[in-house]
Amino acid sequence: MAILKSTNLNLRIAPEVREALRQAAEREHRSVSNMIELLIVQHCQRNEIPIIKQQTDSKPS
Repeated sequence: MAILKSTNLNLRIAPEVREALRQAAEREHRSVSNMIELLIVQHCQRNEIPIIKQQTDSKPS
């Protein structure tokens, strides 16, 4: 079974929140995308929300 690739997420946020996010990511030497993912994962862990990894049924060639 192969693990699915990442997916795109388009969202709108206030410019000042975007700038704060950029600064937070820069301080931790992360991309903005990676910072968003980290924050979501941390939120889910704190609130006991499971993150279930999806897999595909792919057959070897």
